[in-house]
Amino acid sequence: MTEPLFRDDAYLREARGTVIAHTDEGGAVLDRSVFYPTGGGQPGDSGRLTWPGGLMSVATTVKGEAGQIALVPAEPQALPAIGVEVLQSLDWERRHRLMRMHSALHLLSVAIPLPVTGGSVGEARSRLDFDMPDAPGDVGTIQAHLNQLVDSDLRITQTWIDDAELDANPGLIKTLSVAPPRGAGRIRLVRIGEGHDQVDLQPCGGTHVARTAEIGAVRIGKVEKKGRQNRRVHLHLES
Repeated sequence: MTEPLFRDDAYLREARGTVIAHTDEGGAVLDRSVFYPTGGGQPGDSGRLTWPGGLMSVATTVKGEAGQIALVPAEPQALPAIGVEVLQSLDWERRHRLMRMHSALHLLSVAIPLPVTGGSVGEARSRLDFDMPDAPGDVGTIQAHLNQLVDSDLRITQTWIDDAELDANPGLIKTLSVAPPRGAGRIRLVRIGEGHDQVDLQPCGGTHVARTAEIGAVRIGKVEKKGRQNRRVHLHLES
């Protein structure tokens, strides 16, 4: 099993780790990882591994078997041997944009308080799909509300509950297409705001910024009709 260092510190850019396995697809598995694996609509991290006499460019990161996280090279190459200690270095600029985007999408689900049927986090453009039979009346008003939430500089924190607590609070689940992972004994919740200023609390395993102001200005782009009940709302970072 790989220790997910990104879960407790999304700002950790480098860390050492030891290679514990190779995958059949040509990836390396470490005992601990700063790299987030593809999941929940968020792409896997990229970056590099270095070790004495070796370098591996990490093109993406994926989930492996039994809680392992596999780092996939940009092209087939000789992997660091099992037992070798490596230095992990994130492509931080890319990761940080994904963090900003992911947090912005949580706020979009506040500005549009409808069930979410899908989503995707991207560096330049992201999207959420909503159970929205009719087009939103005033996109400008929604965008203004969204940027007001960003400018409020709310803290973004995490907490943990167990399966029974989630069953007792089904309203925490906003996304209809992806169920929160169960079976590990606890479920991570991402909270935006605190006390009377709390605006959102939902299950999420992704990486987020520490405060909403770090997201920066956002812009709602195209709104597309996707089937009888669904509408896709695109979101852009302004810088």
